[in-house]
Amino acid sequence: MNKIIKSILKRSFGLLALVESVFDKQFLVADVPMSTIVSHQKWEKYLYDIGNKDGLRILEIGSREVTGKSIARKNFSNATYIGFDLYPGNNVDVVGDAHKLSSYFACEEKFDIIYSSSCFEHFAMPWIVATEISKLLKVGGIVFVETHFSFASHERPWHFFQFSDMALRVLFSNVLGFECIEAGMSNPLVGRFSSLADKYLKNKPVVGLYCHTEYLGKKIRDVDDFDWKTVDLFDIVGETKYPEPLK
Repeated sequence: MNKIIKSILKRSFGLLALVESVFDKQFLVADVPMSTIVSHQKWEKYLYDIGNKDGLRILEIGSREVTGKSIARKNFSNATYIGFDLYPGNNVDVVGDAHKLSSYFACEEKFDIIYSSSCFEHFAMPWIVATEISKLLKVGGIVFVETHFSFASHERPWHFFQFSDMALRVLFSNVLGFECIEAGMSNPLVGRFSSLADKYLKNKPVVGLYCHTEYLGKKIRDVDDFDWKTVDLFDIVGETKYPEPLK
């Protein structure tokens, strides 16, 4: 019986999705930028193209093979690729805590590219990880982070955060020595509140949902003895302003 019910539900959802796809664009939000340079399907090739060169040093944070086989080492074969992860496993060269990233490398062991995919949501203190990345990245080096803005709860209990494009801009802002090349989102989602939600929310549509968030930045200067406690709010949010209340 369960197989029959699952089959019926699968077909029903498929038909519903086909009908509703006509209205998908209405769930987008105009002020949310879509990634173009390093969208979900493009970022790997972008990094391989700029990083697979003799003499460059590449660090991947969260390199362990969890959901599939990694092709990073092969595609960075001309460079020096190092995989870093909290746990040992396939494609891991250095085991350690990303919150103490710089302590695992000597002062002269800096990197040209540091990147991470689907990991920042699992860091308990991502602002600390951003600081550690800054310490290890060369001036002129590239940082890339892809994480989630809207996604299913996963790998609990270590699923701590969801990130907007602005969140990643704040983590890797100018005060930490970074210049943003691109920050945006990929893979829009169509959502609604379920029948189990509070009465006033039941079945209401939810717009502005996107699965992936990407940040591509360049380190433009060293910042010595950085301390988040001394940062001024408006130095990291820039010229943006909190929206006026609805009238």
